[in-house]
Amino acid sequence: MDLDAYVAAHRGEWARLEVLLGRGSSPRRLTGAEVDELVDLYQRTATHLSVVQSAGRDEVLVGRLSSLVARARGVVAGGRRAVWSDVARFLRVDFPAVCYRTRWWWTGAAVFFLVLAFGMGGFIATSPEAQLAAAPPEVVRQLVEEDFENYYSSAPAQDFAARVFTNNAYVAAQAIVFGVLLGLPVLFVLSLNALNAAVAGGLMVANDRAGLFFGLILPHGLLELTAVFVACGLGLKLGWTVVDPGGRTRSRALAEEGRSLIAGALGLALVLFVSGIIEAFVTPSPLPTWARVGIGVLAEVLFLAYVFGPGRKAVRAGRTGDLVSDLRGDVRPVAA
Repeated sequence: MDLDAYVAAHRGEWARLEVLLGRGSSPRRLTGAEVDELVDLYQRTATHLSVVQSAGRDEVLVGRLSSLVARARGVVAGGRRAVWSDVARFLRVDFPAVCYRTRWWWTGAAVFFLVLAFGMGGFIATSPEAQLAAAPPEVVRQLVEEDFENYYSSAPAQDFAARVFTNNAYVAAQAIVFGVLLGLPVLFVLSLNALNAAVAGGLMVANDRAGLFFGLILPHGLLELTAVFVACGLGLKLGWTVVDPGGRTRSRALAEEGRSLIAGALGLALVLFVSGIIEAFVTPSPLPTWARVGIGVLAEVLFLAYVFGPGRKAVRAGRTGDLVSDLRGDVRPVAA
């Protein structure tokens, strides 16, 4: 093919396409006839690009036509812009649907955590040998008399909230990401956090600080632990999908669960942000214990009502938390 002759024959069409693209980034700024012309030139230029690429001798020309085709595609096909309705739909439908759909997984994670934490905590609280193994007496004394309570006011509230949020988000992210490894590391993360809580709680109870321990843990801990349980549930569900994809191909099942997992992770970030605010501003506040715990209980009840209300409704309507179809892309049908 004579590339110079080909360029000479179609240079005018490309120039005209550039002119139309320069008129604006949206077809609404063009007349009806100009829109039709733009679509026609876009299709022609895409064909020209294919021809020039097959010739493979002019990278500059290929780059120019590729840019033209990409710009024209953006005008013709339009771009999907994030709007507040998308955010509202995510909060109203997608995130609660993910939480409700995986409820048995994170309920199981919660039971596992609580049995391990209270079992080990009770053992430490009633066993002097276990207390000595957990920490030296001077360390225990420092913990129960000063460190545990002072921890919540160890930094300005806003800095403490940021630090707590970062740590909790890291734990939740670990639980979610580890799900792809059949979910087994998720159980390790859950066990590690349960044992940490058990050691602190057991030592506090053994030294007659049970009221202080639960008075400081419950205001933020109810919502915070629930968020961690949900994260673990998401990770376990993803791990089980590797084992049993159901009636889907394994790759498709993992893609769908992975996209839903993204929605869950984004929503949990908001939940952990709220629990971090409570931990920084409510837990160390001079409010009476019943008021601080009451705020924590209220936050927990609101979250559970949110999951089992809108979440249940969304799942019954067929929503799973997966991305909407225009972001998800096309799926090739397969035989079941």
